Amino acid sequence: MIDFPETYAAIDVPEGAVVRSGGTDLQERLRSHNAQPRIVDLTGVQGFAGIDRSPDRVHIGGGTTMAVVARELAATHPALAIATGSLATPQIRAQGTIAGNLTQHTRCWYYRHPDTDCFKSGGDSCPARTGRHLYGVVFDRSECVHPHPSTIAMALLCYDTTIVLADGSTRPIDEVLGDGTDPTRDHQLAHGEVIAAIELTPGWADERGAYFRSISRFEAEWPLVEAVARARFDDDRVAECALALGGVATVPLRMAAAEQVLTGSTLDDASIRAAAEVCAEGATPLPETGYKVELIVATVIETLERLRAA
Repeated sequence: MIDFPETYAAIDVPEGAVVRSGGTDLQERLRSHNAQPRIVDLTGVQGFAGIDRSPDRVHIGGGTTMAVVARELAATHPALAIATGSLATPQIRAQGTIAGNLTQHTRCWYYRHPDTDCFKSGGDSCPARTGRHLYGVVFDRSECVHPHPSTIAMALLCYDTTIVLADGSTRPIDEVLGDGTDPTRDHQLAHGEVIAAIELTPGWADERGAYFRSISRFEAEWPLVEAVARARFDDDRVAECALALGGVATVPLRMAAAEQVLTGSTLDDASIRAAAEVCAEGATPLPETGYKVELIVATVIETLERLRAA
């Protein structure tokens, strides 16, 4: 391990080193890639974990575990809390951190295999595109065809989210994620740039949230398609809302057109179905991912029905 003073400003990630927070993704990559890189351990950095609230923002330390986020933000940011509390397993949520979830590496089995090269491991091709890609994208916008791995990144797209880096600079969440066209990257942070915190504006008054993931087994599985939604109601009509999809592209997608359909509606069956069908428009599935087009519609319908019942 590399020791450094307990302050953000002193965080230094030498070339060839990787950072460790909860370590749930790093440990798997060390095992599957049979590598032993230098590790910068962030767990002892003062202020790296914890949630601080003020009238105009909620500050979440990058080292805050997913379990804490799910518990502490349930009343004010329910869409984020529900999504966070639904991913992985209780053990991983108790250990994994919000910054770690945002910056985890792709879960593609070709990338994770120690004997296979791809764009993200230094190669010049995507073996999944010409090989097996059953769990791949349905909006094909990059030479890489595996979906973005972070549920939390998808949920944060629905909020006014600012990413605070260790050097004190800030970036909006969509800038950190990028547009998904670069096949070599899961996010736009450069080597050595460390997420120190995530900052949110206060949630809407009486906000409702919902999340649903379609998976291939009962639980503890990566989503085939997932959706998250939040809304504020004026009487019985949607005054403001946000909707995002995951598991369908190399970056989570904010569904602005569907939000327009929902705004002003009572979340009746017709408006829910119309919004869900809008979410699938423009899909460009791969040979093995055509099933996801119908699954998008079904997943969004289930999410919005849960939002209505919240």
